[in-house]
Amino acid sequence: MPNTTVARRRNALALHRRFLEEAVAAGLPAKGLDQAFAKKIEISPSMWSQIKSARPIGDNLARQIERHCNVEAGWLDKEDRPSEVPDAAEERFIAAAREAWRSANAKGKKELTGWLKKRAQDAVPGSDSAH
Repeated sequence: MPNTTVARRRNALALHRRFLEEAVAAGLPAKGLDQAFAKKIEISPSMWSQIKSARPIGDNLARQIERHCNVEAGWLDKEDRPSEVPDAAEERFIAAAREAWRSANAKGKKELTGWLKKRAQDAVPGSDSAH
C-alpha cells in the first residue's frame, strides 16, 4: 500500500528543489528562498518549515501546491516522482546533448549513443560492466 504522506512530502521537496535551482540559476540570492516558495504556494513560512520536517500534507493543501507549481492534480500523491522533476542542470545537459547529436555525423552519433549506454549501464547497481 502506498504511503501518501511520505510520497507527498518527498514530491513537495522535489518541487521545492526545482524552485530553488531555478531561482539560483536566475541569479537570485539563496537567502529568503524558502519564504519565497512558501509565498508561491500560499502558505506561511512556518507551515512550510513544518512540512519539510514532519507535518503531513492534506488533500486540499496537496492540490493547492500542485496548482501553484503547475503540475497535474494528484502529482504529489504518486511515489517515486522526484526523478520526473527536471531541473536546470538536467535541461542544460539535454540541450548540450541535442546540440552534440545534431552536429555529429553518423559515426559521431554512434559514439555518443555508445557512450551514453555505457554510462547508463555503469549506473545500474549490480550491472556486469567492468570498472
